[in-house]
Amino acid sequence: MTLKNRQKEIVAKLSDRELLLNFYITQLLILLIGLILARFLFGNWFYPFSLFDWYDRKIITIGAGVAFLVVSLDLLFMKFLPKSLYDDGGINERLFSNRKGWQIILMTLLVAFGEELLFRGILQMAFGLVVASLIFAFVHYRYLFRPFLFLNVVILSFVIGIIFHLTENLAVTVSMHFFIDCTLGFIIASKNNKKRC
Repeated sequence: MTLKNRQKEIVAKLSDRELLLNFYITQLLILLIGLILARFLFGNWFYPFSLFDWYDRKIITIGAGVAFLVVSLDLLFMKFLPKSLYDDGGINERLFSNRKGWQIILMTLLVAFGEELLFRGILQMAFGLVVASLIFAFVHYRYLFRPFLFLNVVILSFVIGIIFHLTENLAVTVSMHFFIDCTLGFIIASKNNKKRC
């Protein structure tokens, strides 16, 4: 059995509650790893928090603007490319289906905050854009066996990394990451609601 099929089989066996528990534990681990690395690499547990400027207009002009472009391209690709290219083993569908709006917002906010804190605020600041972007892509290991999705993650990782390099503001990349994931989460949820009707 290939690793790809094994992963799909494991996910299929998880109950909804177990899947959500794994999701939240993973997000808390990412945040914890980020804080520990901040302590060792920068001497301060809370170093990445100094990289946030919530009053920066670039949150809307760049963060939301690029997020809109990314989501638009994704929807365009989904419309014209074979559905099999976007098959992630049903994980995203399982995560976002049957969720209330506030749950989708909370889940995608946790992902955006934790991942940007770790990958941009710590790894990119310590090791540079290329290393942080590649680690980000490989951490999304479930896409490794799906070349189109993996390429998407690699490109998106570099785009987010470049935006952080240009703006030097984690609020911009967290907002962008959140807008992308949250919008796609609501789209997945609404598609599944239509299927049930």
